[in-house]
Amino acid sequence: MIDELEKKLPIFKIIYETRETSAPITLRNIFIQKILGINRNAYWPMHFTSKAGPIENILIGIGTAPGLSRGCYIQAIGAIYIGNYTLIGPNVGIISADHDLYDHRAHACSAVRIGNYCWIGMNSMILPGIQLGDFTIVGAGSVVTRSFPEGYCVVAGNPAAKIKDLERNRCEIYHNKYEFIGYIKKDDFKNYREKNLNL
Repeated sequence: MIDELEKKLPIFKIIYETRETSAPITLRNIFIQKILGINRNAYWPMHFTSKAGPIENILIGIGTAPGLSRGCYIQAIGAIYIGNYTLIGPNVGIISADHDLYDHRAHACSAVRIGNYCWIGMNSMILPGIQLGDFTIVGAGSVVTRSFPEGYCVVAGNPAAKIKDLERNRCEIYHNKYEFIGYIKKDDFKNYREKNLNL
């Protein structure tokens, strides 16, 4: 049955291939984004209550979908890089620019870099210029005001501080059977990036 649907409607193939991942593409996502036009420009699945942009300043990795959970705000006036297989919880804010203290019309941009296999907990805020290394877990409700580039740790609080180091040998590096960067097959993403992204 699935093979027949894939032949008639190729969109079912991407739904099937991403269904058991942390960034699944569903008919609902496709309808809301591509038909209704909410978050239409995002090249990855997003919840209709989340906001992200400018999209051309956001580079995500395989199996990552910032804003797939409800209520996220990803402000990419500066660049935002998010690695492979990183989870972003509900109501997370990631911002890459601050308003100038003396002229609120002006912005000071500073790139945000989040590594692979990170997990950003619900209601957290990642501020401009932050770098989080691979396997960084940000506890729910945290405000990350400084970088943790070494990764392999749990940070929490306001301002966030390291509360635990992870045992590197216990951190699982896994790969999806079918690798997508948002709606785009990994092998096709280089062309998309060159045409559509600033990063």
